[in-house]
Amino acid sequence: MAVIPGAYGTILGVPLLLAGVPIGQPGDASPRLREALATADVIAAEDTRRLTRLCRDLDVSYTGQLVSYFEGNESDREGMLLAALRAGQTVLLVTDAGMPSVSDPGFRLVAAAALEGLPVSCLPGPSAVTTALAVSGLPSDRFCFEGFLPRKSGERRAKLADLAAERRTAVLFEAPHRLAECLVDMADVLGPGRRAVVCRELTKTHEEVRRGSLQELASYFSGEVRGEITIVVEGAPAPAVEATPAELARLVAVREGTGEPRKEAIAGVARELGVAKRDVYAAVLAAKAVSPPH
Repeated sequence: MAVIPGAYGTILGVPLLLAGVPIGQPGDASPRLREALATADVIAAEDTRRLTRLCRDLDVSYTGQLVSYFEGNESDREGMLLAALRAGQTVLLVTDAGMPSVSDPGFRLVAAAALEGLPVSCLPGPSAVTTALAVSGLPSDRFCFEGFLPRKSGERRAKLADLAAERRTAVLFEAPHRLAECLVDMADVLGPGRRAVVCRELTKTHEEVRRGSLQELASYFSGEVRGEITIVVEGAPAPAVEATPAELARLVAVREGTGEPRKEAIAGVARELGVAKRDVYAAVLAAKAVSPPH
């Protein structure tokens, strides 16, 4: 079994070692990560080419077996990696950027190793989640991480409706080619005035941190966007003691727009705002009565 030295001691008897790698600048790599790369028996990397490039940037030579470990082959690789762990070898698990198992490969292997009682440890490192949260300027004492939203608009809007009443700051990932439509859905479902921050290419040469309302951000990012995207959205405000009938009707309409039946939408809005269902129902009827004919 490899012995992983570090600035504050060594890691002994740890077969599975998760390591956070830089999300942009190679210089963010820790001394312990360098040592782990150089001495691990097996390195399971999301992209072996990127790992090789990182080692070259860090001037590190790895001696262990380098294998690919990504979403498409996790199941196939699990048996081989578990066998290495049972044999007492140190398996170092890294992804392309940030922490393994955080919207990246790793969770299944960690769960399987834990089930067998094999030790698992972590070399903490960079994470786009906490980096974006730190620079956002939004409340960070309590937050939730939602990973990637669904790709299809209807499913995405349904998920956003579930998050509409979330009081904690939310951190999400998004693909650059879906950013524009995602922000439009966010503005529509969460409200155009909800504050948010779009972080693009964090720590990299072309880093961009854009703050504003969801409506402003949707307008700004309406064109082509490139790079890695992390979105931070402020939590929902405390429920108002009295919501106007128009707002009650709007919230019901948002839920209905995601495919939720009207009865359930009314109950959901009533529950979120602490309003009687009959009042929400009356607001919906009133809004329908004043709506212009189609």
